[in-house]
Amino acid sequence: MIQAIVFLPLIGALIAGLITLLGAHARCPGGDEMDHAHGHDDHAHGAAHAHDAHHDADHGHDDHGPVEPAAAGSRLAEVITTALLLTSAALAWVMFVDVALMHHDLRVVLTSWIDSGTLKINWALRVDTLTAVMLVVVTTVSSLVHLYSVGYMNEDPNRPRFMAYLSLFTFAMLMLVTSDNLVQLFFGWEGVGLASYLLIGFWYKKPSANAAAIKAFVVNRVGDFGFALGIFAIFALVGSTDFETIFAGAPGLVGKTIHLFRWDVDALTLTCLLLFMGAMGKSAQFLLHTWLPDAMEGPTPVSALIHAATMVTAGVFMVARLSPLFELAPHAKAFVMLIGATTALFAATVGLVQNDIKRVVAYSTCSQLGYMFVAMGAGAYSVGIFHLFTHAFFKALLFLGSGSVILAMHHEQDMRNMGGLWRKIPFTYATMVIGTLALTGFPLTAGYFSKDAIIEAAFAADSSNPFAFYGFLCTVVAAGLTSFYSWRLIFMTFHGKPHDEHHYEAAHESPLVMLIPLAVLAIGSFAAGFPFKELFAGHGVEEFFRSALKVDGHVMEGMHHIPHWIGFLPTLMMLIGLAMAYLFYIAKPYLPVELAHQQPLLYKFLLNKWYFDELYDVIFVRTAKWIGYTLWKKGDGMLIDGLGPDGVSKRVLDVTRGVVKLQTGYLYHYAFAMLIGVAGLITWFMFGLGGQQ
Repeated sequence: MIQAIVFLPLIGALIAGLITLLGAHARCPGGDEMDHAHGHDDHAHGAAHAHDAHHDADHGHDDHGPVEPAAAGSRLAEVITTALLLTSAALAWVMFVDVALMHHDLRVVLTSWIDSGTLKINWALRVDTLTAVMLVVVTTVSSLVHLYSVGYMNEDPNRPRFMAYLSLFTFAMLMLVTSDNLVQLFFGWEGVGLASYLLIGFWYKKPSANAAAIKAFVVNRVGDFGFALGIFAIFALVGSTDFETIFAGAPGLVGKTIHLFRWDVDALTLTCLLLFMGAMGKSAQFLLHTWLPDAMEGPTPVSALIHAATMVTAGVFMVARLSPLFELAPHAKAFVMLIGATTALFAATVGLVQNDIKRVVAYSTCSQLGYMFVAMGAGAYSVGIFHLFTHAFFKALLFLGSGSVILAMHHEQDMRNMGGLWRKIPFTYATMVIGTLALTGFPLTAGYFSKDAIIEAAFAADSSNPFAFYGFLCTVVAAGLTSFYSWRLIFMTFHGKPHDEHHYEAAHESPLVMLIPLAVLAIGSFAAGFPFKELFAGHGVEEFFRSALKVDGHVMEGMHHIPHWIGFLPTLMMLIGLAMAYLFYIAKPYLPVELAHQQPLLYKFLLNKWYFDELYDVIFVRTAKWIGYTLWKKGDGMLIDGLGPDGVSKRVLDVTRGVVKLQTGYLYHYAFAMLIGVAGLITWFMFGLGGQQ
C-alpha cells in the first residue's frame, strides 16, 4: 500500500509529462514548440502585468491550428493526475488508521542505493505515526489542489505541464516524509525545491515569475548548504545516516566536541543548528524568509499546495523527525524558539499593511510556521505537528478561496479594488470566513485547539528554555495581529462598497470543480481540531506517537496546569484584533488612511517588509556583483590576460614591428650594414687573436 501512495503521483507526473511532449510536437512538428505553445502568453504575462493573470490572453488561440487534440490531451492529463492523487489520498487515510491508531508501524526496503566504504544506504520507506500524519496532509491537500486546478487553469494552453509539475512535487514531498535516512530525506528535500522552482516560474515569459523562481531557489540553497553540512557532521559523528542508528548513538554524543576554526564546539549543538539552518530556508523563517511572499507570482493553486500545506512544513517535519537529537541539544532548542517567535511576530506585522490578497495569506503562512517552531523549541513536538496538521486545511482553504476571488474579479489581486463581493460569491465568502475563523483561533475551530496549545506550551517551557517567555509574548501579540489582518482581508474584499464597478458587476461564483475542494477544506477546518486534540496535545500523546517523536513530559504535563487566564488570553487577543479590524474597515474606513499619514515612517517600514530585500541587495547582491566585476575586469582582464597571453603576444608584436622597420628595401642600407658587420668581424678577430697570443 505504501508503495502505491508514494509512486502513484510519480506515474501521474510521467504520463502528464509525456502528454505535454506529444502535445507540443503535434502543435509544431518543426520543433519550435515552446514559443508556439506560448504564442499568446506575452500579453497576459508581460513585464508590466504583475497580477495572477493568465486566462484573458489565452481565450483565442486559433492560429495554433486544430485545438481539439491539445484540449483532449489536457483533459486526459487532468483526469489521470487527479484520479491517481485521489487514490493516493484515500490509501493514505487507510494507512493513517492502520499505523497511527492500530499501531502497525512499517518499514519497506525497496532496494540498496549507495554502498561505498562505510556509507551504506538503503532506499526504504519508513511509516510511523509522524509519517502517517504527513501522508494524510500531503495527499489530501494535493489531491484537492489538483481538482481545483482543473477549473482554475481551464483556459491555460499548458495544463498538462502544470499537472505534471504538481504531481512531481507531490512525489518529492512523499519521498521526503517516508525517508528512512538523511540522504533519502535530502533527495526529497531537493526534489520539492526543484518542483517549486518549476511551479513558481510556470509562466516563464513573465519576468517577475522568473525572478521569484530564481529567488526561491537561491535562498533555499543557502539553507540547504547548512543542512548538507549537518548531514556530513552526523555521518562523521555516528558513521551512519540511518535514523535508527543516529537515534541509538545520540546519547553517546552528549559532551563531545568538534574542533572548528580553533574552537571546540559542542558537537550536538553545532549539528542541530546546521540542520535547523536547512529548516529555516525551506520553512521561510526569519532571515531566510524573503522568497516566500515573492513565490505568489506562481498560479494560485501553487501557492496553496507548496506555500501553505506541504513544502514549507518540510522544515517543521525534519525537526520533529530529529527530535531525539534536538532534545539533547538545549542551546539549539533555544535558538529554534528564538527564530520561531521572531518569525511569528515579524511576519504578522508585515501582514498588517499588505494590499495583495495572496501576499497577506503568504505572510500569514510565514507567521504560522513561526508558531510551529516555537512549539519545537519548547519541546512540544507533537503540538507543533498538530498545528501543521490543522494549518494545512485552513491555509489551503484561504489560498484557494483567494484564487476564487481573483477569478471572480478577472485576475485583480489588490484588495483596495475589491469590496462588497459577498453578494456576488456567497459560497466563496462563507468558506473564506470559516478559514479566517480557524486561522484566528475562534473557539471550536481547528486553529483554536492547535494554536492555543502552542502558546500554552511556550508558557509551560519557561523554566527549560531561556527564550520561552519571549516566545510566549511574541505568539500572544502575533495572535492579535493575525486576527486584525485576517479580518481586514475579509472586510476589504467582501464588505463595504465595490471599488471597481466594472469587475464587480461581472463577478460570478467559481465552477463546481473549484467549489468542491473549498467545501472539503472548510469541513477540515473544523474536523481537524477537536477529534485529534487528545492525540496530539492531550494525555494520549505518548501512546499515539510512540517512538516516532520525542515527548518532553515536563512541558506536556505543565500545559495541563497553567493558569486559566493564559488559556483565555489568545481568544481575548483574537477578539481585540477582530474589533480593531471592524473599527478600521467597516465603522470608520477613513482611519487607516489617517493613521498611515500620521505614521509615515512606520507605515513604509512595514509596507517594505522591514527593508530586508533592500538590505540583502546592498549586503549580498551588489557586493557579489562588485566582486565579480572587479575580478573580471581587474583580475582576469588586467592581471591574468594583461601579464599572460595578451601581454606576451603584445611584446612579440612590438619586437616584430621594430624588426620590420629595419627592412627598408634600399641597397645602400644593406651594403652599409654588411660593411659594419665585416668591420666588426675584423675587429673581433684582431683583438681576439691578439689577446690569445
